Amino acid sequence: MGDLSIQALSGSGPRNPAEFMRQIADWCEQNNVQFDNYGTGALIEDFEAKIAALLGFPAARFMPSGTLAQMTALKVWCDEADCQHFGMHPTSHLEVHEEHAYSNLYKLRGTLVGPKYSPLLAEHIEALDEEMAALLMELPIREAGGQLPSWDQLNQAVEAAKSRGLRLHLDGARLWEAQCFYQRDFSEICAGFDSVYVSFYKGIGALSGAMLLGSEEFIAQTKLWQRRAGGTIYTLAPQVASAAMLFDDSLSRLPAYCARAKQVVFALADIPALRFMPEVPQINMVHVYLPFSVEAANRARDQVEAEYSIQIFKGAAVADDPEQSYFELSVGENLLHLSDERIQVIFSKLISVGIQQQEAIG
Repeated sequence: MGDLSIQALSGSGPRNPAEFMRQIADWCEQNNVQFDNYGTGALIEDFEAKIAALLGFPAARFMPSGTLAQMTALKVWCDEADCQHFGMHPTSHLEVHEEHAYSNLYKLRGTLVGPKYSPLLAEHIEALDEEMAALLMELPIREAGGQLPSWDQLNQAVEAAKSRGLRLHLDGARLWEAQCFYQRDFSEICAGFDSVYVSFYKGIGALSGAMLLGSEEFIAQTKLWQRRAGGTIYTLAPQVASAAMLFDDSLSRLPAYCARAKQVVFALADIPALRFMPEVPQINMVHVYLPFSVEAANRARDQVEAEYSIQIFKGAAVADDPEQSYFELSVGENLLHLSDERIQVIFSKLISVGIQQQEAIG
């Protein structure tokens, strides 16, 4: 466990594992929770029904991970169409973080659709000149700073996909946060999609776990692939209980986090060396760009952390320009209780130290 005396800017932690497990145990006792048996039982089935109703789908399946859920969805849609080809955004989690499991394990072919730093739009879909079974859309796009298409753009993209006969799958890892931008019911946001994946450790703060939603026939097929992939485990009770325990309260807090993200970026607008993507946060996430290299950024981070007992970021990433770097800022409880003045001081220090470190590096 990290140093609990060091506060992180991002998120709502750290969480003490022993204390969190006790909270889950108390909740289970209060609600007379029984272990599920390979995905059957009141705890898991009631929670699946709750999320399915919220998102407007007939059926749902809780799964151990989002990676399993999304690969399962795409495999089902590709088999249905007898076409092992799908499209996805260039920064999709499947392409960037999953070691190309879609091709190595599931024998699917993926095509990257649209530019890296733009939401997936109708014009990108209309430009496709290959046969595909399905299209994966991510709302919001994490690797582009949490960007979302406008409501009209989303509906136009859905229509463009449908007009080509594509099945639409939604990577909703951060769908809970997207409601702050659209200001519409989740069922309305999801209405154009054939299947949706949501996460419960992102946004909600639960233990690992995901849910896949769609028609009853679709979910029946995903259960087969879940078993084939070794994902039907004896019990998911701890994961489901943590999600069910936190869900309503965590969802109610997200609007405040999204509003605070805009306030933070506005408070930092007077520091000209900083750049943000997007310029105005659309959810409670934004990418912060720094005018120096990753090495200088990480050195500056360490110095600021030592002086202010604040962890600004865990590790900087290389920007398109290697002389610049960036990090992801995700607003949660930690930034709700830190004043704008304090934030300005911390970031001003980061910039001044980073420039000094860049000069020292040469």
